Amino acid sequence: QVPLIESGGRLVQAGGSMSLSCAASGRSFTYYAMGWFRRAPGKEREFVAAITWSGGRRTYSDSVKGRFTISRVYAESTVVLQMNNLKPEDTAVYYCAAARALTAASDAYDYWGQGTQVTVSS
Repeated sequence: QVPLIESGGRLVQAGGSMSLSCAASGRSFTYYAMGWFRRAPGKEREFVAAITWSGGRRTYSDSVKGRFTISRVYAESTVVLQMNNLKPEDTAVYYCAAARALTAASDAYDYWGQGTQVTVSS
């Protein structure tokens, strides 16, 4: 069973906005830090954003800082990535993941979703 399920990926024009959601499945991640990563075609997976279990701290990659916002919706056990002013270079498969502490290091994340495709046309 996949522990995290992403949704919301779609095709959008450059300059547009999109919201991705990540829902827990089969277990609770209330006390885990949650992160978003992405993998573009032909590229390595890269860190996008992360948030602590309390929601009190967030960290972003330089490429998305000021455009993306990560948040938690505890009542729904979901993590949301709001993406504004999207660029063609944001095109990638976006993955949600859970770790025991706030980090940008992908190998520190214990649980992963299967990803959702985001495509930004120019």
